[in-house]
Amino acid sequence: MSFSNPPKGLSSGDLRVRVGSLELANPILAASGTFGYGVEFAHLADLNRLGGIVTKGLSLEPIAGAPPPRLVPTPSGMMNAVGLQNMGVRAFVEEKLPQLRQYRTAIVANVFGRAIGEYQEVIRILEDAPGIAAYELNISCPNVEKGGSEFSCSPETTAAAVSAARQVAKRPLWVKLSPWVGRIAEFARAAESAGADALTVANTYPALAFDLATGKPALGNVTGGLSGPAIRPITVRLVWEAHQAVEIPIVGLGGVETTDDVIE
Repeated sequence: MSFSNPPKGLSSGDLRVRVGSLELANPILAASGTFGYGVEFAHLADLNRLGGIVTKGLSLEPIAGAPPPRLVPTPSGMMNAVGLQNMGVRAFVEEKLPQLRQYRTAIVANVFGRAIGEYQEVIRILEDAPGIAAYELNISCPNVEKGGSEFSCSPETTAAAVSAARQVAKRPLWVKLSPWVGRIAEFARAAESAGADALTVANTYPALAFDLATGKPALGNVTGGLSGPAIRPITVRLVWEAHQAVEIPIVGLGGVETTDDVIE
């Protein structure tokens, strides 16, 4: 692809961008959760053409995920409730990462945990594995040490999770913020102060749909995350608000479909 109206400093012949210390061949990344571990799509797309692949979220132990149905179409988007299903970080390092190392695309490992120590242990395991360019910290996860509230629910818990990850992560650390907070600028500043190298803005939006034939929720998990073109203007606002508050780079995602979407 090429930009019809390249952003300042970006020519149509050179699409390289920097996210902190990490240089990407172009600004197109496959977002976490939408592209599996990446290798599953190698027969459908040339992975080397992507600037980066953000893996499905990795936890310390395998997670089976949410009950079906897991996907529901919505006007201009869809809802999903996969439930953070994944094979666990050790299996990823043994089975998927060797395949990903065959490509020149930057691999960003999305990591999560239900306690501070789990975040740290997942990163420690990945630190010993070559082929990873950066980490994306998913803080929209239940904190079992705080009664099930999410790490993203307050600037203080956000900072605690980021600081703990920073202690063990030698690679660049991106922090994926939640979109359903009162003032995202406060959370952005908290993540930056705690050691984040970049921010990802933002995760999906909590949503609910009903099956009119049964009168029951359409998703097996009851609620899910809304994504797709409909959320893009909302997320653009969040990116803008975060940009006013921090100096570190921001990776924006949500409803991106066209070149103009990327430039915006």
